Amino acid sequence: MAPKSKFELKTPKGTKDWEGKDMVIRDHIFNTITQVFKRHGGVTIDTPVFELREILAGKYGEDSKLIYDLADQGGEICSLRYDLTVPFARFLAMNKDIQSIKRYHIAKVYRRDQPAMTKGRMREFYQCDFDIAGTYDPMLPDAEVLRIICEVFEGLGWNGSYTIKMNHRKILDGIFQVCGVPEDKIRTISSAVDKLDKLPWADVRKEMTEQKGLDGTVADRIGEWVVLKGKRDLLEKLQNNEDLAANESMKKGMEDIALLFEYLEAFDVLDRVSFDLSLARGLDYYTGLIYEVVTQGSAPEVTPGHEDEAPKPKSSKKKGKKGSEDDDGSDDPTIGVGSVAAGGRYDNLVGMFSGKSQIPCVGISFGVDRIFSITKAKMAAEKSAAVRSNDVDVYVMAFGKGFLKERMTVCAKLWEAGIKAEFLYKVKPKLPAQFKAAEANGVPFAIFLGDDEVASGKVKIKEMGLQDGHPEKEGILVSLSEMAKEVKIRLQRKRELDDMTRQAGGLRVVHGIKDDKANDGEKKEDEAKPEATPAAAEPSASTEEQTPTNPTA
Repeated sequence: MAPKSKFELKTPKGTKDWEGKDMVIRDHIFNTITQVFKRHGGVTIDTPVFELREILAGKYGEDSKLIYDLADQGGEICSLRYDLTVPFARFLAMNKDIQSIKRYHIAKVYRRDQPAMTKGRMREFYQCDFDIAGTYDPMLPDAEVLRIICEVFEGLGWNGSYTIKMNHRKILDGIFQVCGVPEDKIRTISSAVDKLDKLPWADVRKEMTEQKGLDGTVADRIGEWVVLKGKRDLLEKLQNNEDLAANESMKKGMEDIALLFEYLEAFDVLDRVSFDLSLARGLDYYTGLIYEVVTQGSAPEVTPGHEDEAPKPKSSKKKGKKGSEDDDGSDDPTIGVGSVAAGGRYDNLVGMFSGKSQIPCVGISFGVDRIFSITKAKMAAEKSAAVRSNDVDVYVMAFGKGFLKERMTVCAKLWEAGIKAEFLYKVKPKLPAQFKAAEANGVPFAIFLGDDEVASGKVKIKEMGLQDGHPEKEGILVSLSEMAKEVKIRLQRKRELDDMTRQAGGLRVVHGIKDDKANDGEKKEDEAKPEATPAAAEPSASTEEQTPTNPTA
C-alpha cells in the first residue's frame, strides 16, 4: 500500500488568516470608512456570498474569466460574487418599492486573480461600497461620492498623498469614435486602455493592434489623447477641438465634467482630482463618470510614444521560494498595488435584471486589503508606530494575597461603567507578571488592590509610564464607589492631552497606533513596549499629520 502523501496545513492560495495587530489596523480602516458612510446618510444591506451564475454573466467584460464558479448543487448553477455592485443592482431590481437609497455594504468578494499577498492583491478580500441610487439632477450624487472618497482618506491620515483619477465613459467613447475605432471594438479597446496604469503605451498599442485587430494608425491617434491629464485646462482643450466638439457622445461627457468641476469646487475637493484620459475602467456596466484612487508611486507614468522612458516596475533583488505567490517584486510598499478605491456611474445595470425599469446609480468601492497592506508596509518602513492588540484602558492588579474575588468585583464595576478592563487569570499572581501583562499591550492605567485598600474599601488608580518625580507617580486613592467616575475623568484628560501633544508634535495616534520614537534606540522594534493611550483607542476621523501609507483597492 502506497504511503499517504504528507498534507500541508495552509490556507488556500490568495487567502490568509487575520489576527492580532493586523486585525486592529484593519478594524480601524473599517471603522473610519463606516463613520464616513453613515455621516452621509448611508444605510447598510447584506446579500448572499454567491449568486446565480446568470446574474453575474456578461457584466465584467474580459474580467469575467476571474469569476469563481461553483459546482452544480442540484439544479441551480451559482458563482461566488465578484463584486458588491452587481448584487446591489439585482437587489434593487427585486425590490421595486425602493426607488432611491444611499446604501453601503462591507463584505468579502472573490476573484481568481494572480495573488500578490503583501500588495493586497488577493483572491478573497473585503470591499467597502457606497452607492447612491435614484433619479437626481446631473452630477450631484457623483460629486458627493468624490467628497466621500476624500473624507475617507483624510480620516485615515493620508493627507494629500492620494489622487482621484477621473474620466467619463462618454468622453472615452467619443475619442474612440473620432479616432476611427469600429463600434464593435470600442469596449475591447477600452479594456486595453484600462491597462495603461500597469503597462507602457507600447505594450498597450501592441495589444490593440496584434491581439484585437485595430489599425495601427487608429491606435496612434488614440495614443495622442490618452496621455493627457489635467483639470479645467484639459476640458478646454477637448472643447476647442472641432472634431471632438462635434461628437454627440463627447458633448454629453464634457457637459457632465464641466458641471462636476463646479460642484467639486463647492465641496472643496477639486484639488484632489485629476481629469485623466487614460482611465478607462474595464467593467462593462459603467455608463458615465468613472474614477479610481491611486497613491504616490502606485502606478507607472505612461507616455505614449516614449515607451523607452516609461518607468518599469521595480523588481525584487531576492526571488521568493519556488511557487511563491507574492512575485510582483517591488520593495516599495506603494508600488504594485494599483488603485485603492474605484467606481463610477452605472445607470443601466438595474435594467438588465428588471427589463424596462431603470434606476440610475453611482458609487465607490474601497479595497480594504490594499489599503491595509500599504498602511502596514509604511508603518514598518518608518519604524515609528506601535500597535496595540486590544483597547483595554485599565488593568486590575493585586499585591500579596492575590485578592482574586476583589479583582473580579472591581472589573465587573468597570465593565458596568463601560470601561475596558482586564485582570490576570491567576488566583495569586506575582506583581511582575501583572505588570508585564499590562505593559505588553500598553494599557494606560492600572488599579491596585492591597491589604490596606481592601480593608478601607478603596483602590489605587495609577497612570502607567509616568516619569519619576511626577506628583501622581505613586497613584491616588479613591473609594470603590467613586472609582469608575474617577477613571473616566482620567481617561478623558489623557485623551485630550494626547490630542494636544499630537497636534503640537505631529505624532501619529490612530486607533492604537502611536508614534513611539522615544523608545527607538532603547529597544528593538519587536521588543518595544507601546505607550498606547485611550486616545489611540478612539481616534478622531479628522486630519492627523501622517506620512501617507497609501492604500490600494
